[in-house]
Amino acid sequence: MKKSNIYASGDKRKINSDWFTNKVHMKDISSKIKSKEQDIYHVYFENGAKTKMHLHNGNQILLVTKGIGSLETFRKYGTNKTNFKIKRTEKISLKEGDIVYISSNTLHTHGSSNKKTFSHIAINILPSKNSEYKTIWYESDFKTNVTKKI
Repeated sequence: MKKSNIYASGDKRKINSDWFTNKVHMKDISSKIKSKEQDIYHVYFENGAKTKMHLHNGNQILLVTKGIGSLETFRKYGTNKTNFKIKRTEKISLKEGDIVYISSNTLHTHGSSNKKTFSHIAINILPSKNSEYKTIWYESDFKTNVTKKI
């Protein structure tokens, strides 16, 4: 058995700035504990940062560890695969200690809902044994109703 600590230094994953609206740090927990069934990350959102809209091919669980945030889900409509319209279907407030389950292929965004730090542990459950967990990211400024795939 291997022990680690989510607050230990190191283990930072490189962040693609196209995926977030502000500064975010991410620690790769799964590689530290050698997990093969899921990818696990401790994600820190600074100064009101949140994810851009995205979906996963597997289920996801978020465990809030600090601050106040939100999870918003959306529905795509329109016939064009690269430009389409969206409609928000749900907005859930998140606070320290909350746990939320996000089904695969659910278009969503999550992060800080104020100008302070928010963090959560994301558990990305692999869709099937020996398969790769994939995230599809979408560009959005959250002010318009039109979105495109990055």
